[in-house]
Amino acid sequence: MQVILLERIAKLGQMGDTVRVRDGYARNFLLPQGKALRANKANLERFERERAQLEARNLERRTDAEAVAAKLDGESLVMIRSAGETGQLYGSVSTRDIADGLTTAGFTVGRSQVELRAPIKTIGLHTVEIRLHPEVEVNVNVNVARSEDEAVRQAAGEDLTTPEQDVFEFEEDEEGEDAADESVAPEDTAEEDQA
Repeated sequence: MQVILLERIAKLGQMGDTVRVRDGYARNFLLPQGKALRANKANLERFERERAQLEARNLERRTDAEAVAAKLDGESLVMIRSAGETGQLYGSVSTRDIADGLTTAGFTVGRSQVELRAPIKTIGLHTVEIRLHPEVEVNVNVNVARSEDEAVRQAAGEDLTTPEQDVFEFEEDEEGEDAADESVAPEDTAEEDQA
């Protein structure tokens, strides 16, 4: 299906571009979200009439997103989760968890704006991209730890994903070795008596 983009869409095109997309993508996402119009003569004329308004609205949204991005860039978010000895989480940290954490921190971020390729399943420091606007992206550091204390240690650079191995030092008991060498088994004495 041919559509006219009403805003910039990553990996698809800029505002005003006429692009070919799959029918389902157009019907289920682009058209209902108001991100595109079907490419026909009437809609092309409509786009040209409204182009100035669309560009002004896009510029306003971008300016707002840049203001939020200036505050959000480099922000660190601590997520406390249960994990095993090797650092494997019993659950995972998803886009919803990150969006909720940022909302609690005072930022308005929807879960659709969090760009997470796969859920976070290990403790550690993770960099997550937040797309506030099609043209404004910012990175946030997510510190996933078992406790607040571990979060502070991880932020300082300590690696908590490897299990701590206890080092035991075995001291040999010299007297015990000598006593074991000198002891005679009862079977040996029985054989000597019979001879």
